Amino acid sequence: MARRLYPLGIQTFSEIINRGMLYVDKTEYIYRMASNGKYFFLGRPRRFGKSLLVSTMQSYFEGRKDLFKGLAIERLEKEWTEYPVLHFDMSGGKHMEEEQLEDYLNYRLEEEEKKWGITKPHAGANNRLIDLINTVYKRSGKQVVVLIDEYDAPMLDVAHEVDQLGKLRNVMRNFYSPLKMCESKLRFVFITGITKFSQLSIFSELNNINNISMDNEYAGICGITIDELLTYMSYDIDMLAETHDLTREAAIAKLKESYDGYHFSAESPDVFNPYSLLNSFSKKEFGDYWFGSGTPTYLINMMHKFNVLPTDIITRIEADASEFDAPTETMVSIMPLLYQSGYITIKNYNRDYNYYTLDVPNKEVKVGLTRALIPAYVTHNTLATTNTARRIAQALDKQDMNGALELLQTFLGTVPYCDNTHYEGHYQQMLFIVFSLLTDYLVDVEVHTPKGRVDIVLLTHTNLYLLELKIDSDSSSAMRQIDLKEYRQRFALSGKPITKVGINFDTKEGNITDWIIE
Repeated sequence: MARRLYPLGIQTFSEIINRGMLYVDKTEYIYRMASNGKYFFLGRPRRFGKSLLVSTMQSYFEGRKDLFKGLAIERLEKEWTEYPVLHFDMSGGKHMEEEQLEDYLNYRLEEEEKKWGITKPHAGANNRLIDLINTVYKRSGKQVVVLIDEYDAPMLDVAHEVDQLGKLRNVMRNFYSPLKMCESKLRFVFITGITKFSQLSIFSELNNINNISMDNEYAGICGITIDELLTYMSYDIDMLAETHDLTREAAIAKLKESYDGYHFSAESPDVFNPYSLLNSFSKKEFGDYWFGSGTPTYLINMMHKFNVLPTDIITRIEADASEFDAPTETMVSIMPLLYQSGYITIKNYNRDYNYYTLDVPNKEVKVGLTRALIPAYVTHNTLATTNTARRIAQALDKQDMNGALELLQTFLGTVPYCDNTHYEGHYQQMLFIVFSLLTDYLVDVEVHTPKGRVDIVLLTHTNLYLLELKIDSDSSSAMRQIDLKEYRQRFALSGKPITKVGINFDTKEGNITDWIIE
């Protein structure tokens, strides 16, 4: 078989089809939307195929039937009516001040105006869009399709700056406002983005938009479902397995561990990150691709704004949909941004009590997110931290907790002193980050027992460790607390030997001074 062509970095549907590249058929979703409504919004994380979906829609509404041979929509669509399409990509509007954003919108409008012979546009982006839609409708004799990709891109990087966000939000609201008043002249409006902004702010007039982001029937519209992986990419799985001398089943298991785990509704199928999956097949390596492509600055800034602790993110959370599928501009916690950006996802839905369980999707995101937190909670030397974590893992694989703590003590001796080391929680968060880098292990904090809470629980391949931390005291008092609260009983059914570890930190030294292991 000829070498597979992967559409890495290519988001234009016609180019993918004409060059014979791998394309996973999502056209049935497009037909479903086009047949059942007019205004739609879809939110998905970055690099999840939103732009390709928009490009596919453009080709469909332009009536380019030749591009859809063999795809689901070819047998579903009987008419293939050609409509004029206005396509606005907002991803180029990042890192801009108010005036620059207005100039960018005018530039994008000018591109479309030239196609329709508009040489003297009105002033103001909203007036220009109204005139553009009216002109296209009149000259084509058909309703107009409006596709807006990454609608929120201009606002994401200032999501933590109230004044600047307000200014840019007003610019965008002004631009989008004609979409409601021009309803009779529009055939279809589709808007994509990462975050959900309040309809009262961005789409103040567009109160009839259908948000399909958490609809079960559209849960697989972006990304690669497990069925699509096994159908479209069966050959790729075999090639990857052969390269790494793995069985097909083992290769699938590694792909699931690294890139699967996303769910976008209560009854969502398993969804793989498409960017990571295609990179893995192309490079024939199980690398960290999605997170490695860039940690958005807006996420880090918002984490600082909300004083987010590592244990607030890299742990399971139970929540009502209104607590994470909520407008990010009015959020009172970082949960909506983490969910909508793809750093946590739905893991379970309890229909009886109507709540969701959220967690980090997979190994790639867990490792990447943990590394991103190292500078704020451990040290700016991320290389030293990850190397230490690797050596600790090697020690724990040998059931050598004493050696692991010696490695940690040596490492902490190199970490510069910081001002926030005078409370137990600092060390708890620091150890949580280090242990979370040990991706084959499970780590949790503040684990409840009948008589108290364990500071840290670490489950390795061979042992279950109960760690109790003290500051400016001694490890004996930490061990006495474990015994007094009978923590061991809570985990008696774990099936693995239970090891108690009492650790004392000296706040002046910012390091471990002594420990006891039983």
